[in-house]
Amino acid sequence: MSYYDKAKDIYDMSAQGKMLDAFEKYYHRDVVMVEATGETRKGKDVNRKFELEFMGTIKEVHGSGVKSITSNEKDATTMVESWMDVTTKDGKRNMMEEVAVQKWKDDQIIHERFYYNMGK
Repeated sequence: MSYYDKAKDIYDMSAQGKMLDAFEKYYHRDVVMVEATGETRKGKDVNRKFELEFMGTIKEVHGSGVKSITSNEKDATTMVESWMDVTTKDGKRNMMEEVAVQKWKDDQIIHERFYYNMGK
């Protein structure tokens, strides 16, 4: 399976409500995730906790999808532009858009950096 196919599978699984399953399957135990703010989280356990906390803020998902995926198979790097339309538990509806740059080690993501607009 190519890195492109693996990246696509992550977002396909997430669209089916299997975000944590995709995380467990495709993220390395030593993964480093970097937010657009520069906040860096190291390790799968720390990042799993962050994902669970994020999911806990969502009341309803109105839709999600991928605008584009590209892959550099030689350098084991994928980039995914995605969106998610959600209502959070505080009643605010948000259209979130981001680009994730994913560096792979064998079959799992070892480093992921997110680019998105922080808003006001």
